[in-house]
Amino acid sequence: MAMLGAIVATALAVGAPGAQAQERPLTVELNKFEAGEEGGCRAFFLFRNGGERTFDGFEMSLAILDGGGVIDRLLTIDAAPLPAGRTTLKLFEIPDIACDSISEVLLHDMTACNAQNEGPADCFGLMELVSRTSARFVE
Repeated sequence: MAMLGAIVATALAVGAPGAQAQERPLTVELNKFEAGEEGGCRAFFLFRNGGERTFDGFEMSLAILDGGGVIDRLLTIDAAPLPAGRTTLKLFEIPDIACDSISEVLLHDMTACNAQNEGPADCFGLMELVSRTSARFVE
C-alpha cells in the first residue's frame, strides 16, 4: 500500500458571515486530476467544511480503480486539519497510474475523523462526495 503525502494545504474562507443555525454537510470534492511528474497523477481535493466543528483528525482510506473497474491500489490520505466554516485545498500524488486510467475512487474507510475537543466523530454521516473529474467518487 502506498501512503500519500499532502503536498499543499491552503485554506480559503467561504460562506456568508454570521452564525449558522444548522450544520451543513462536509463536502469532499475530487476537483481535478493533473498529470504528475514521473507518470503518476496529481489529485486536487476541496474539503468544504460548512459546519461549526474543526476536524483536527481527518484521514481517508481510498481504493483507486483502473479503467476496467479493478482495484489498482489502496491509498491513505491525511487531510487534517479542516477548519470550521472554511474550504481547504489539498493535493495528493497517486504514483504509477495515469489520470485517464482512473475510473473510480472509492472511499472505503475513515481511519481518523476527530472533531477538535470532541474526539472521534461519524464523518460518513456528515460527508457528501462530489467529483468534477472523469472518475466517479463514491462510498
